Amino acid sequence: MLNENIKKLRCQRGLSQVELGRKLGVTKQSISNWENNYIQPSIEMLMKLSSVFSVSTDCLLGLDTRKFIEITNLTDEEITHLQFIAKDIANAKK
Repeated sequence: MLNENIKKLRCQRGLSQVELGRKLGVTKQSISNWENNYIQPSIEMLMKLSSVFSVSTDCLLGLDTRKFIEITNLTDEEITHLQFIAKDIANAKK
């Protein structure tokens, strides 16, 4: 699951293995090994991956399937607007 999540998040963000490696200070081969499930990233790398992808380590490990949106640079008004949109979409699915 971790290997699949790393690849999925990398691709969703439009990063190559080389680009992700640069952000983490590792080689493309390390990223490839993680994604192909040959080796697991260290706890330190898991924390760095979490930071780069703006997700929790639980999310990376597949323990938490909740989805989040980065809202750090939004105003309170913009956040409230997004909350209403999300609620409307959820209610439309009922």
